[in-house]
Amino acid sequence: MDEEIIKRYKMKKYIFITPEGNTFSPNGDEVENMQVIGIVENVATENEALKKLLLENEWIIDAEFNIAEFICYEIV
Repeated sequence: MDEEIIKRYKMKKYIFITPEGNTFSPNGDEVENMQVIGIVENVATENEALKKLLLENEWIIDAEFNIAEFICYEIV
């Protein structure tokens, strides 16, 4: 039981954002901005988070986002 608690304690949460893409403002103007790609929970490392993000969200590859442009932050 103690190992399970320790494992859960070490699990982390990450958010991935990208500078790619545009959005529209309320007045209809196109705006360049950062966009949230996804949030991943229950992983130990940033690399594990990226793998899980891509496996669970095939649309990221289909939309041709450049994964090298992703910015990752641990959410604490």
